[in-house]
Amino acid sequence: MSTPVNNKKLPVIFIMGPTASGKTDLAIALRDHMPVELINVDSAQIYDQMDIGTAKPDIETLTRAPHRLLGFCDPADSYSAADFAKDAKKEISEIHKLDRIPLLVGGSMLYFKVLLEGMSDLPAADAEIRNSIQRQADIEGWSSLHAELKKVDPKSAERLHPNHSQRIQRALEVFRITGVSLSDLQQQSEGGIEDTYDVQQYALIPQNRALLHQRIEQRFTAMMEAGFEDEVKKLFHRGDLHSDMPSIRAAGYSQLWSYLEGQISLDEAVERAIIATRQLSKRQQTWLRNWPNCQQIAVDDGEQYYSTQVLCDFILKLQ
Repeated sequence: MSTPVNNKKLPVIFIMGPTASGKTDLAIALRDHMPVELINVDSAQIYDQMDIGTAKPDIETLTRAPHRLLGFCDPADSYSAADFAKDAKKEISEIHKLDRIPLLVGGSMLYFKVLLEGMSDLPAADAEIRNSIQRQADIEGWSSLHAELKKVDPKSAERLHPNHSQRIQRALEVFRITGVSLSDLQQQSEGGIEDTYDVQQYALIPQNRALLHQRIEQRFTAMMEAGFEDEVKKLFHRGDLHSDMPSIRAAGYSQLWSYLEGQISLDEAVERAIIATRQLSKRQQTWLRNWPNCQQIAVDDGEQYYSTQVLCDFILKLQ
């Protein structure tokens, strides 16, 4: 499969969806029916020592269905969407050389987007402008700056929660430097895989929000029972990590970190973590509703979730 036949593009499959929608189970099931190799597209699952809270597949599952780009990065290390795109391209090429099909599965939509479309040339950080934005936020609050961003770059604002201070700051910084919105600059990007491969994109879409919220709460409860608090304690006591790092800002970790710092109770941390996960799910679904060239697949009938095999059969029929 390393060389296209008759100029036909080699296939790449995306399985995207919000948290707790059943992406991983579906990808593993597809591996039992198709010659695919899995690549992780979860910005939290890239980290080592962060297994329970990221819902990383267990050892038995990974032995049966290995995932590339999983658990290879230390929580103290920096890793960007551009880094992911570079690494994923290498894995895609290697998988094709094995005459297999790369199947990328996860919910980190920015990772998917940069891999698919590439990364535009954005201006370097400007300390003076960045500090000016921070001073404005200190006075007015980040919700006010989010409202300002909505006026100049509504597409970026729609994808961001008012608490996403760093991303709001960067989007406003880009606009103030260039006079062009971040979303417009990103549309001018180059270097993605969409023109190189036959990218088949599937998005798992929950129909019943209350049902999804119930699954999220049940999953987080199961994480706590499996020892998630102890997992975060080990990271906390390392001494080289702090709450502003991307790894620790992940849903669940951030809230338990605040508990360990004595800011909130454990019960409050759990409640906030579940809410944060629901908010993450909402943002992921916002991305997917506007995602082009994507086959959307309902994961429930409004009353209950479909089985993994039903979803698997549906995708197989589309191949």
